Amino acid sequence: MTKTTSPPLVVEHTFKAPVEKVWKAITDPDQMAQWYFDLKEFRPELGFEFRFPGGPSPEKQYMHVCKITEVEMGKKLTYSWRYDGYPGESFVTFLLTPQGDKTLLQLTHTGLETFPADNPDFASGNFVEGWNGFIRRSLKAFLEG
Repeated sequence: MTKTTSPPLVVEHTFKAPVEKVWKAITDPDQMAQWYFDLKEFRPELGFEFRFPGGPSPEKQYMHVCKITEVEMGKKLTYSWRYDGYPGESFVTFLLTPQGDKTLLQLTHTGLETFPADNPDFASGNFVEGWNGFIRRSLKAFLEG
């Protein structure tokens, strides 16, 4: 049975911060640890691979395996996103658009339908909730105080 392609998950938010500040927040591991995941190492370089644990509870964690597939410094960052030991691969893109002294961030997560449908942790609603939390609450609080 082949899976159909689902529409991408898109989260948009305009931050009261310049592009440079938003770019640093999504690419500097020290800043990322304050609103996203605590990554041992991260560099916005094509082909750079990174891994981090995350999950619905401290007892239930998945190893995320990611690889940067596209970089336009200060504008666009895309990386693959999969789970170690599970089928499926998705892609996360951060697109930054300056709007005067503000920045529109558009996050797009495609390929969610490639993850195992029988695992409720991989349900699209969890990604919607997660990304909205990261972008609209955590990153907003980090950037705007």
